[in-house]
Amino acid sequence: MTTTFDINNNTVAFVTGTNKKNGIGRAIVDALLAHGAKKVYATARDVSQLDELVQTAAGRVVAVSLDVTDTDQIASLGDLYPDVNLLINNAGYAGYAGSTLDSSTLDAAVAEIEINYLAPLRINHSFSKNLKAKPDTTAVVNVASIASFVNFNIAGTYSASKAAVHSLTQAQRRDFGKGTLVVGVYPGPIDTDMADGLPFEKTPPSAVATAIVDALQNGKEDVFPDPMAIQLHSGWQADAKAMEIMMAAPQQEEPVAA
Repeated sequence: MTTTFDINNNTVAFVTGTNKKNGIGRAIVDALLAHGAKKVYATARDVSQLDELVQTAAGRVVAVSLDVTDTDQIASLGDLYPDVNLLINNAGYAGYAGSTLDSSTLDAAVAEIEINYLAPLRINHSFSKNLKAKPDTTAVVNVASIASFVNFNIAGTYSASKAAVHSLTQAQRRDFGKGTLVVGVYPGPIDTDMADGLPFEKTPPSAVATAIVDALQNGKEDVFPDPMAIQLHSGWQADAKAMEIMMAAPQQEEPVAA
């Protein structure tokens, strides 16, 4: 039986990484509000970045100051926001490190693992008891990347951190059980600050948000929201080794996953 999550006036969502006006997180908040969510907790390190969003949402958006690397702060989230029934881990970081054999990439790799993998692991743990105790369906969405499946040669450590998120998502489907829909989202290049200035076609953040809403309402566990994500995943399914070899070859212009 497919588990679905109906976004309606009983939905209380917690969305990380909503500070950028042109970001995926902000687009997700807009989509949830448009589909009738009762309340959205939107997070940023600097909540002043959310002032306009809060003002225009007519009381339906609550700004939350959150540093996703602060373990003590994360540990208290479940207690502070017990009404949450939809958790969306969107916050992410790309250090665009070069060779994994270069010691200069280690700092970027540590930050990527901390933000891209350990943060959603810790946040999901903080909310897990409340989510599992709710009588109706709950949902968790982890925004990963198409780089979870194929390692990009200009973002080797980033790709590894997103592969960890993909594996985490699979584990959480098992651990949360039937009452919680766990969705993995695997975008390709998205038109955000993270991909600013890169010379290839990008998909708007709203397309990712729309795909997430569709996945929740229709019980889709894996989301590939843009043409490049669909193409690369299809290639990976057909021949993962051939895709690995292709992505390892030097390229003049490469997509960098969102």
